[in-house]
Amino acid sequence: MAFKSMNQQLRLKGILMSLGNLSFTEGRLRLLHRLSRGRKMPVKVDGIRYSEIQIPRPDGTKMRCLVFKPINKPQKSVPGVLWLHGGGYALGFPEMGAEMAKRMMAISQCTVLAPDYRLSPEAPYPAAVEDAYLALCYLHHHAESYQVDQHQIMVGGDSAGGGLTAALTLYARDKQEVPIAFQMPLYPMLSDIPTPSSTHNTAPVWNSRSNEAAWKLYLGELYGTDQVPAYAAPIRATHFSGLPPTATFVGSLEPFLDETLDYCQKLKASGIPVDVKVYEGCYHAFEQMCPEARISKEAVGWIMERFAYAVKHYRT
Repeated sequence: MAFKSMNQQLRLKGILMSLGNLSFTEGRLRLLHRLSRGRKMPVKVDGIRYSEIQIPRPDGTKMRCLVFKPINKPQKSVPGVLWLHGGGYALGFPEMGAEMAKRMMAISQCTVLAPDYRLSPEAPYPAAVEDAYLALCYLHHHAESYQVDQHQIMVGGDSAGGGLTAALTLYARDKQEVPIAFQMPLYPMLSDIPTPSSTHNTAPVWNSRSNEAAWKLYLGELYGTDQVPAYAAPIRATHFSGLPPTATFVGSLEPFLDETLDYCQKLKASGIPVDVKVYEGCYHAFEQMCPEARISKEAVGWIMERFAYAVKHYRT
């Protein structure tokens, strides 16, 4: 499954957008996962190079990861970024992070690690969090070989990857093994409990029905109970102190609006530096679906400004 041009990627996104309008049922998510299982989505992005590695898990299996690096070797230690792809925890590939990696490298020559974490149709929670933490530890322990500054390891992701970013920073804070300097959980999937914006939402790409189906697959028997841990649904955390500085944006029409703003408010109340911006009239993943739109370019430019600020100011 090779998508060798931006046009092919955009056509794929258009298909996903059409499916989003119809809603992702559990059955449709399982079907799409089965059709894509075991495949790769290599993309050619000018100005960067990438390699594939295998990180061993404690159970003896291995996790495929992509390492994105600038073509020109950096002259000094650079930030290391763990980038977590979206897809409702049920779909997606690490190759989806190539464009974001290129943008970040233009600012900092950073190294970006993108894990192919386990997806919910085959491995529900806590598999994704465990894989994300394994990748984080790998980046930390191999920082010197990648010319990464251990004091500038950052985490980001979009949609479910944004939710996984927030979950991972909670998990890492509590484990106290790997410090995280900054996080970018873009329009994150944070709350299994419906909010006003995620209820009766019929916006394109991701809506109420899709969200419910994805949470059911991810949580399994935990869904609909009061036993869901914060490492699965980060909005359920009881305290937010000790988390890294945060930047995010979200569309005003999308299901994750309220939980994103709630999460940011809780971070601010705990003394965490937070930058958040709402883009009016925008639906889920608008900057990916319509990358040439003025508002999409504005959103991407804004988050890259926040990343540049983090590179300059945030260290553990």
